[in-house]
Amino acid sequence: MCLAVPGRVLEIEERDGTRMATVDFGGVVKDVCLEYLPDLRVGEYAIVHVGFALQRLDEESARQTLALFGDLGMLEEEFGDPWEQAARSADPAQETVQETAKEAAR
Repeated sequence: MCLAVPGRVLEIEERDGTRMATVDFGGVVKDVCLEYLPDLRVGEYAIVHVGFALQRLDEESARQTLALFGDLGMLEEEFGDPWEQAARSADPAQETVQETAKEAAR
């Protein structure tokens, strides 16, 4: 399954003529190409798919999306614990929901 994930821009620089950013996905930091969003700025959120920032996103929408991924179990299934942690930090109540779901599955 393909998944586009929201992330927050930490730094922006030009590398070999390409605008690149360091993006934080709730604790997982990756390099992302900004060629599709040339006016994206540090501190803003974007939807990222396969290393490309595709769409600007407000902070609340980013947090809601991470929480929703957590509810669906997609973050843990696809990306492991750092993504689950991002969903919990987006909505502290998610930790309880996820732990309850894990216990029920056992």
